[in-house]
Amino acid sequence: MNELIEILSELHGDVDFATEEGLIENGILNSLDIVSLITEISDRFDVQIPAEEILPENFDSAAALWALISRLDED
Repeated sequence: MNELIEILSELHGDVDFATEEGLIENGILNSLDIVSLITEISDRFDVQIPAEEILPENFDSAAALWALISRLDED
């Protein structure tokens, strides 16, 4: 999870991603951020995020994103 928080912090260093929720809902992450995240997650965690998983609820917090990565890593 720390590596994920590091990736997120590279996008927006002024946000406390460990506690922040509503990343999509509150407009903290935009569509370009999501594309960057998907690329970084693929590179660092060797996990492919399929199009059907690119949903606001999967990117709305670091915890939700980590749950998605963990779930996809099990497949």
